Amino acid sequence: MIRNPFITSGYVSSEYFCGRKTESQNLIQEITNGNNLALISTRRMEKTGLIQHCFQDSEIRKIFYTFFVDIYATKSLRDFVFSLSKVILEGLKPFGKKALQHFWESAKSLQASVSFDINGSPSLSLGLGDIQSANTTLDEIFHYLNNADKPCIVAIDEFQQVANYEEGNIEALLRTYIQHCNNARFIFAGSQRHVMGNIFMTASRPFYQSVSMMHLESIPLPEYVAFAQHHFENDGKQITSSVIEDVYNRFEGITWYMQKMLHTLYNMTSSGSTCDVDMVDEALESVVDSFKYTYSEILFRMPEKQKELLIAITKEGKAQSITSGAFIKKYKLASASSVQSALKGLLEKDFITHEQGIYQIYDRFFGIWLKENY
Repeated sequence: MIRNPFITSGYVSSEYFCGRKTESQNLIQEITNGNNLALISTRRMEKTGLIQHCFQDSEIRKIFYTFFVDIYATKSLRDFVFSLSKVILEGLKPFGKKALQHFWESAKSLQASVSFDINGSPSLSLGLGDIQSANTTLDEIFHYLNNADKPCIVAIDEFQQVANYEEGNIEALLRTYIQHCNNARFIFAGSQRHVMGNIFMTASRPFYQSVSMMHLESIPLPEYVAFAQHHFENDGKQITSSVIEDVYNRFEGITWYMQKMLHTLYNMTSSGSTCDVDMVDEALESVVDSFKYTYSEILFRMPEKQKELLIAITKEGKAQSITSGAFIKKYKLASASSVQSALKGLLEKDFITHEQGIYQIYDRFFGIWLKENY
């Protein structure tokens, strides 16, 4: 039983998934019609949740093997191949010995082990060191995908990471494999919109015009009002629409922040009581306070110039022209060149986002903590 219906990590079931009916239908339709798809949004808009939600669709479950791999932490083809191998092995476990052995017989280069107990339940052992030749294992993986006994869907989250791999030619390599893999469909999800746009919409890049494009925006406010009120009422509680609207406006409807705030407000509201707008600030303070030691440690470890620029961008809210004399003077920064250097570090570490000429702090709760303390 779920004690709090506002899930902040992972996917549980359709009951706890807010809205996205149109997006779900479009995604399923694209895949079942044989198309590959690029799914693009800002981070924390719950792309992962949408994909997992679609993977639970009865038609998808009946027809396809589904594999979801997050490559955010990968830096090379070897990392990618390891992550994908592990996901496929885990994804095939529920289908039993025969399904696993089919993959194992295809991926002969993997120096790992799989064993089965007396009931046929598998035990897997796979480490990064088991990838002896990334190119060989990748070839074997695609051979498996193209010859699996069911069609496959492979969702690759944070796909923009491949543009930064140390090998430098991964887009072309993957594009070649994917265009010849008729038994699998691919979802390329990404949160850096300009990078994802460049990968799929630049004529000189390998993936140019090879996919359908889907942009994920905030869930409409009325859907969130209905969703939140339904779950409060299920436990004998009430929440006013003005509370949900207040939270929605503060965080621009970004799903994870909505869920985190509603999760906290739900816990604060006793059965038989009503959550009203006066409770929002208290809930926000509670959430931000729970992260304060993490934020202090992050700031302590951050180079001074990056820290100064991060605070300046946070105070500005939606910052533009941050190397201009006016911005540098306003926030007492050193120089345009030092701002450029600090900016590079903040973008690489995902402390800030840059879209359509606007710089913003990525973690909105961190931004609130910074404004309160600096």
